[in-house]
Amino acid sequence: MKAILQRVRFAKVEVEGSVVGKIGQGFLVLLGVEQDDDEKEAEVLSNKVAGLRVFTDENDKMNLALADIGGEVLVISNFTLCADCSHGRRPSFIAAARPEKAEPLYEYFCQRLRAHGISKVAQGIFGADMAVSLLNDGPVTIDINSKDLKR
Repeated sequence: MKAILQRVRFAKVEVEGSVVGKIGQGFLVLLGVEQDDDEKEAEVLSNKVAGLRVFTDENDKMNLALADIGGEVLVISNFTLCADCSHGRRPSFIAAARPEKAEPLYEYFCQRLRAHGISKVAQGIFGADMAVSLLNDGPVTIDINSKDLKR
């Protein structure tokens, strides 16, 4: 499971011109589910996202996690994170999980964030053509692969 986290001041996602999810300060998470992912991957990754200390404290040091600031999360499914660009000019998405597997794991990842005490977990619509807007804070952008995390 792959995630791109962007620390944001706010973010929203629209589908067909209607806002379907929005947050204030927190993380925008682009989430890619790979074929060999399972609930353990979602557990490990959600734990890392919830606990990541990249929000500034009173000394302007990145020392606070989402819970410390009452932060919110907007999670967007994004199979293109699973792209293989090693050959030619057209990416291969063969590593991406099929929707029937990816969607339940996407939902489970969001559920696990809520279980970690995140005040608000907003979502896009799985598989939809979405327009995402955000104000990146920092900018702070972090790439996390669950396979690189200790279990």
